[in-house]
Amino acid sequence: MPSAPHAPVPPEAVAPLVRGIAVLRRLTEADGAALSAGELERATGLARATVDRVTATLARMGYVRLDGRDAALAPRLMELGNAYLSAIRLPDLLGAHADALADALDESVSLAVGDRDGVRFVHQATRRRAMSLRFRIGDLLPAERTAPGPLFAAGWTERDWARWRERRAADPEGRGFAAVPPRADDTVFEERVEEARTRGWSLDDQLIEPGLVALAVPVRGPDGAVACALGVVSHTSRHGASSLRDAALPRMREAAAAMERELRGAPAPQAGPPPAALAEWTGASKQQLGRGFVESLARGLTVLTAFGEGRDALTLSAVAEATGLARATARRALITLEHLGYVTSRERLFRLTPRVLDLGYPPLSRTTLSAIAAPHLAALATRVHDSASLAVLDGDDIRYTARVATSRIMNVDITVGTRFPAYATSMGRVMLAGLEPAQRAGRLPRTGLRALTPYTVTEPSRLAAVLEEVAERGYALVDEELEEGLRSVAVPVRDRAGAVVAAVNVAMHSVRRTAGECVAEVLPELRATADRIEAELRVAGRFARVPAV
Repeated sequence: MPSAPHAPVPPEAVAPLVRGIAVLRRLTEADGAALSAGELERATGLARATVDRVTATLARMGYVRLDGRDAALAPRLMELGNAYLSAIRLPDLLGAHADALADALDESVSLAVGDRDGVRFVHQATRRRAMSLRFRIGDLLPAERTAPGPLFAAGWTERDWARWRERRAADPEGRGFAAVPPRADDTVFEERVEEARTRGWSLDDQLIEPGLVALAVPVRGPDGAVACALGVVSHTSRHGASSLRDAALPRMREAAAAMERELRGAPAPQAGPPPAALAEWTGASKQQLGRGFVESLARGLTVLTAFGEGRDALTLSAVAEATGLARATARRALITLEHLGYVTSRERLFRLTPRVLDLGYPPLSRTTLSAIAAPHLAALATRVHDSASLAVLDGDDIRYTARVATSRIMNVDITVGTRFPAYATSMGRVMLAGLEPAQRAGRLPRTGLRALTPYTVTEPSRLAAVLEEVAERGYALVDEELEEGLRSVAVPVRDRAGAVVAAVNVAMHSVRRTAGECVAEVLPELRATADRIEAELRVAGRFARVPAV
């Protein structure tokens, strides 16, 4: 990563925390792909035994997933970046304004903050086009090759400029910035900064990549400092630099003014409860796993989760209280995190820096519901020895988006993408039952209800009663209504707002279990699986949109 700290490691630093963060960074650089223990060993320089203990600890925390000796990032890791984004409040307060601007201009819109001599995205409202370059939340770009960069550089100190010159001399093509293709910047950045200071806006004319143009304006906080940059990006097939400026700048200025009013008028945040009993949990995990659990690593990472909305600046005592850690333990963790650039301190107050987003957030911000569900479905299928699936409602049908089949001779042969009528399936019924009663009542009369087997419910009033029962009990069991001999049970998957967005089921031949055995044996496992999927979905969907596939 660019701008790595050059200061010597403080004697109070927590070495296991440094090692654990090194592993997380290597996995982040792998862009979400799994790395073997050997690959992590070579990439970090750590001993194999250390890699094994670190990945086991991160897996226990839910931050990575292990498949044998391969490790990959898990969505729960996003809670670290969520802590930073909640603390700064910019996505919550300004995100709707950015989304509205994207709709008005029909262009991709972003919010970015300065991160030392780089620029990091904290909100994205993208347009789906064949030719588009969509950066991810948390992606870091070199300041000199962006539209927002000059706006932030206008406020740099001489120390900031010295750091930038040092990095440029060492890496003139910006190869340390994984989100952009390497390329030497032939423009004079200092001149662009002066122009931005004078004009109040900044333009990127194909500096990131040929064919890409971007425009940025500052959004100032109540203190007058630049809180973030509002950016619009387009392709030269749609706009040149000057036409983008003419088309977008007036509306961007209006949006920035609205954002500044939002920041000035925002009520003081109400601090929510800090994570509960973290120190107790790490202690219990250490007792259970012994040497396989690196308690100092887990406790160091929990310090990051002490921050959040209403907890943007914390004293050492407040961090210790929020995590349940001893002051000495919290202090050493904060010293380590500050050395690594994830925390900054001033007048005895600690704050998270944008660099926290470097811990897995960019690749994970593009995760899908099917990717979240897949490992949980695999575990479910292993436990119940039958096929497990995830589906979403698509019109009057369900569409399978993830599936794990068993290796039985007689198996339910369904593939991802398969569609079935929602009314005759267990997953369709829990999703239909999750609709508002008025939506449900309006949908059923226009649905062509036909008998797929002799047992299919096709009478609208009877089906309405079935759906009402499903809504009350929270699951659906469908017995040979889609296909003779096929029995399935399903439960809903809800997003962080409580809306039903998908369903998971277990399907089997009717000779495998009776209906009663499905309820007694399979339903508890299904509900536990849905709970695990929902927990990760809540974290992943806090500041990023999680598509179905």
